[in-house]
Parts: sequence; C-alpha cells; structure tokens
Amino acid sequence: MPAMQQTHDTGLPFMKMHGLGNDFVIVDARAQPIEITPGLARGIGHRQFGVGFDQLAVIENGEADAHLVFYNSDGSTSAACGNATRCIARFLMQETGKSELTLTTERGTLYASDAGDGLTSVNMGQPQLTWNEVPLAEEVDTLELPIEGAPTATGMGNPHCTFFVEDAETIPLTEFGSRYEHHPLYPERTNVQVAQIIGPDHIRMRVWERGVGITLASGSSSCATAVAAARRGLTGRKVQIELDGGTIWIDWRDDGVWMTGPTCHVFNGTLTPEFLESLG
Repeated sequence: MPAMQQTHDTGLPFMKMHGLGNDFVIVDARAQPIEITPGLARGIGHRQFGVGFDQLAVIENGEADAHLVFYNSDGSTSAACGNATRCIARFLMQETGKSELTLTTERGTLYASDAGDGLTSVNMGQPQLTWNEVPLAEEVDTLELPIEGAPTATGMGNPHCTFFVEDAETIPLTEFGSRYEHHPLYPERTNVQVAQIIGPDHIRMRVWERGVGITLASGSSSCATAVAAARRGLTGRKVQIELDGGTIWIDWRDDGVWMTGPTCHVFNGTLTPEFLESLG
C-alpha cells in the first residue's frame, strides 16, 4: 500500500517543536517513507485550517544518523533550516543517548553536539560568498550589493540578503521583506534580515523568510548575518544575536559557522485521515 494511502487510512503522526519561536512540524519517516507534496505542506502549514509552522521537516534514514528534508509554509523546499536542524538534533540525542550527531541535508553534511545547559549546537558549514554560490543572477560584489541600502549577500545553503540599519525596530518588515524577497538579483528569492549592530559582539536582528514571511527567529539567517557583519568589519566572528524570539549565539570558525541555542519539543499529535483526505 502506498505510504500516503496508509497515512490517509491511519493518520500521520508529527511533533511540534520550536527554536526561539521559529516553529516546526516534524514528521519522522524513518520507519515508513512519507510522501510530502507541496499541497500537503501548505495544508499542514496553514495556521487556521492546519497546524501551522514556519517550516516542515522530515526525518529520513540515511548514511549518517539521519537525513533531513525541509519545506516552507508555501510548499516550496529549502536546502537548509538551522533551527529545525537543532530541534531535530536535540530530539535524536535524547532518543539515542548520543551527545554528537552527523546529519545530512541538501545543504550537505552537518554536525550537531550537546552544548550543555539544554543548548544544542549545529555546524551549518562554510558560508557561500561568491555571487554564483549564493546564488545571484549576475556577477556582483556580494559584500555590498547594488541595491539601495547596500546589503550583503550570503549563502548558507539558502540565499540571504542582510541590511545593516540604525534601528531594526523601525523597519516595516512586512513591506520591506516582501519587496526584497523577490528582488531580480535573487533568482531563487531570498531571506531578508535587518540587523542593528549593538556592539562588537552583539547584534539585534529581525527576519523575513522566503516562502514564509516574518518569523521570530531563523538559524540560517542568524549565521548569514554574523558572517556579513564580520566580513564588513562591524563585529568579530563570534556574536550574540537578539531575535524577536530570544537569543542565539553564532561562532564563525575555521570548520564552519556554529550556531548554538535552546530548543523546545512542544507536543506530539496526529493529523487525522479526514484532514489528509481534505487535502487531496
């Protein structure tokens, strides 16, 4: 029997988790493959008619401890999702008793570790700094893009556009983020950050995620902003970032960009056959 037919008959178990208010529906497909279609992702992601999430993450079997696949709430896919990776890493460490994990994603192989005090660290890999890696539509200087405000472009497995501003609180993020998400310089759209430098190791940041909208936090956006700030000489390579949902710590080391913060497993649930059938 096809996997989706099985879920239609019996329901689809899931976990609801968040990292600093960046919230996720997690589906464990290790025991039984689950087909996630764009329509299913959009249906689950609807905050009134479904469960609601910033990203949907699927845990699959792989050559490492697990393979992760990510979907945005509009049904599109993303190669990377830092906070979801941290949440899943915490869940798998509790499940297995391990303090270190190796996870694979479309972004590549990521390493996770227990940082103590309930915090989880993930190495998001080296940033992508050339125009074709981000990717951008044409060859330009990624440090200061030819866009009003001279933002910085960074790839973290997904594209980012970081604006450094005097006061992050005053930016009308809904209008601002949606405008630049679809900028023609970004053929795959982009995540948009507005970042205010508080000190040499301290940043205030707000986030607009492509395919989602405003989020309380974003791990890959935090990594991209820290990298951009360091490249521009605004901070060092190790910073504390204040997000709408709380604090995350980023450390750009020789082996990659490490991200450390808290996670929360909120509840377990089951999507009913009635709901799944309603999505087709």
